[in-house]
Amino acid sequence: MMKNWIAATALCLVAVFQVSAYAASLPDFTELAEKHGAEVVNISVTQNMRAEAAPMPYPGMPDDEQMQEFFKRFGIPSLPTPPNGAPPPEYKSQSLGSGFIISSDGYILTNAHVVSDADEVIVKLSDKREFKAKIIGADKRTDVALVKIEATDLPKVTTGDPAKLKVGAWVAAIGSPFGLENTMTAGIVSAKGRALPQENFVPFIQTDVAINPGNSGGPLFNLNGEVVGINSQIYSRSGGSMGLSFAIPIDVAIDIANQLKAAGRVTRGWLGIAIQEMSKDLAESFGMKNTNGALVAGVEKNGPADKGGLEAGDVIIKFDGKPIAVSADLPRAVGATKPGRIVAVDVLRKGNLKVLNIGVGEMPSESNEAAQNNKPTVKPEVDRIGLVLKELTAQQKKRLNGKNGLLVMDAQGAVAQAGVRRGDVILGLNNTAVQSLEQFNKQLAGFAAGKTLALLVQRGDSTLYVPVKIPVAK
Repeated sequence: MMKNWIAATALCLVAVFQVSAYAASLPDFTELAEKHGAEVVNISVTQNMRAEAAPMPYPGMPDDEQMQEFFKRFGIPSLPTPPNGAPPPEYKSQSLGSGFIISSDGYILTNAHVVSDADEVIVKLSDKREFKAKIIGADKRTDVALVKIEATDLPKVTTGDPAKLKVGAWVAAIGSPFGLENTMTAGIVSAKGRALPQENFVPFIQTDVAINPGNSGGPLFNLNGEVVGINSQIYSRSGGSMGLSFAIPIDVAIDIANQLKAAGRVTRGWLGIAIQEMSKDLAESFGMKNTNGALVAGVEKNGPADKGGLEAGDVIIKFDGKPIAVSADLPRAVGATKPGRIVAVDVLRKGNLKVLNIGVGEMPSESNEAAQNNKPTVKPEVDRIGLVLKELTAQQKKRLNGKNGLLVMDAQGAVAQAGVRRGDVILGLNNTAVQSLEQFNKQLAGFAAGKTLALLVQRGDSTLYVPVKIPVAK
């Protein structure tokens, strides 16, 4: 009996020591929270909107508790119904996000989608002080925005080097998920340099940190308390965290912020080409030994690449001395190049290596680009809910695993108020999959004014339904 008791005691002690050693190896985030929580802010955005009518909490949707709760969980505002049943002429839509202070005189970084189309932006500090903020500028291509409040001696973040961040490293986020201010969540870096559909200029940091609506624009910290990224997107089937979140590297964000502060806009290099990923079969057909490089699928006439001698079928393997391992590397390298520079571009053309000297142009602004590309197959004008749509290219369909969809070139009116924005892809309308622009327009024409539709929207790696009410003609 004594021997058994001694053996059992020894096993318990070993287990205790093992648990203690494991606990000691885990990171302690308490100091990070205490020192850096005050550098994070809550951002409240108000939009003044107009509505035609609101007979139900979510007009046109079935009077079903589960369906109504589904739309509530996405934070889609419901419209108050006046006692006399008359349609409310105006209402305010409110949303929440996060941000962090980058200078003691009140400059704050957040996501562009947090403050997009805002009529009023209120910044709330951890000490409960509130300030009305001015939007200095926003860049939708990287989803970075810079806002300013009139305050001094504010606690500011210290930025780190995302290049030194390793996969598996511990990181933490502080933000306001679902409006719960100064919430900290933690996890590890899952991947680096992640490319997402429709997001060509950001090498995202992927983490498994719990990120939810309201965390957008908040900082991602390393264990040294340095900000290494801005939490921007999640992949989710439910609308909540599924352990797949994506942050914009802080060096990319700071470069954007500096340009917004200096000029109110962002300048990027541009070649005027369409590219696609090299596959094993394509590489074999081009006589290549590997799949490195970006295949030029098209060259814009009289664009910088055309003037520099680049041709469709060329494979770009180096740009300005930087190797192009995958096609996603090229837009980042070109975008980071100052317009007007002459850059050496190494290409494989019919198996032979050529070096072209190309003068990099300036990328058209988003409004100009939308105008240039605004050539829908059937209807060039804005449709009845405010969409300007374009059918997907073969390359874009490939990114969606062969799905059909319609690229949103512009969103205004009812559909913009509902939250659809440029760069989204429309996959379905009222549970009917999109096959073509012509089919979508015919289906849309069959609904009566005042009816609320459910659009299935792809944004990055996430999909969500967005209810949109067809405006009543005045």
